[in-house]
Amino acid sequence: MNPVLRISFTFLLLLSVSGALRVTATEPADSTVTPVSSITSTTVLQQDSSLYAPDTVASKTEKVSNTYWIRQLIDNGFRIHDPSVRYPRFPRFCLNVYNWGDRTFNSYDRNYVVGTGDNWKLQGKSYNWMETSTMFFPKQSVNMHSELYSDAGFSLSFMAVSVGYMWNINKLFSNPANRRTFNFDFTCSRFSLNYQTVSSTGGMIITEFGDYNHGDMHYKFSDTSSASKTFDAYWFFNHYKYSQAAAYSYSKYQLLNAGTALVGFNFTEQHIHMNFSGLPPEILEHSPFVNPDYHLEYRSYCAMGGYSYNWVLKPRRWLLNVTALGALGYRKLVNSEEGHDARTQIANNFRLNLAAVYNHRALFAAFTVKTQGFLNYNSGDMTHFNAFLSFTASVGMRF
Repeated sequence: MNPVLRISFTFLLLLSVSGALRVTATEPADSTVTPVSSITSTTVLQQDSSLYAPDTVASKTEKVSNTYWIRQLIDNGFRIHDPSVRYPRFPRFCLNVYNWGDRTFNSYDRNYVVGTGDNWKLQGKSYNWMETSTMFFPKQSVNMHSELYSDAGFSLSFMAVSVGYMWNINKLFSNPANRRTFNFDFTCSRFSLNYQTVSSTGGMIITEFGDYNHGDMHYKFSDTSSASKTFDAYWFFNHYKYSQAAAYSYSKYQLLNAGTALVGFNFTEQHIHMNFSGLPPEILEHSPFVNPDYHLEYRSYCAMGGYSYNWVLKPRRWLLNVTALGALGYRKLVNSEEGHDARTQIANNFRLNLAAVYNHRALFAAFTVKTQGFLNYNSGDMTHFNAFLSFTASVGMRF
């Protein structure tokens, strides 16, 4: 073959083979050839899904129990702000509400007040209380007081929630009078709430009855009963620097001396019954009462104001507190069968609290005295003053 023709034929043959190869590499979409990308995303996954990390596959299908967050809190020591806790929607909402309330109502100047850093508190407590009652007449008076009632027990607290139990110590030594107490306290940086009920039957001791024996006597009196309900709510004006909780709840540390003015509201309801007709005749003949069967039942509504101060003693382990509040308002008698004037009358109440607290790291000890007094102008010739006094000793630890 002519060399020129041979070279031309060879060149055309190479172009044909090259074109055929190019067509094979660009096969139409309906070809059975599987793309490399499909192999890595489907074929390999079908062969061994363990090649992939759990957070890229399993996390999309994992279901967490609605109570799993409780187990997490138990495991981390109830650190409610731990970001790893997986709260469901409603507990998360409750936590957000708590955080808002804490920022709004429980913030302090850290130069004056800091938190203890612990949510739990365990304490042992000795609670002792008594009540007094005095009736003033123009020239005579009747005075009596109860026995000293004693309870002892313990309480366990988590943040603002506390549970505990108290034993009646009087039962160990005598046949005590029938008495009951209930107390609820809530305190934050801006305000404090207190609700208390006290009731007793019998157990009174008359120390003065008119001019009998020139006012010198000691007579056990059982025909008496009393029931009292009080509610106090008051606001702390200097709430950034003063902490009521440091003195009475032991959940804060007061670092520097601070005081605050207080203003609030007081509600009181009392039911008091004393029947002196069973007294011995030689005592009863000295009675200043027109009717020996005495009743007093009323409700009062008062505006309240006062002052409270914390003293911090170096090296910041001792804290002393004095809180004094007076209440003035109106009172409505709900029982006038004894001849008392049933119209609305002036109410005059007061509260005085004293506290001494010692802190040493996670440990604390405290002694508290609280007094509530109620002055009742029953008529033009008699004034009735009664009071409740309590003494509390506590030791405990925070954790």
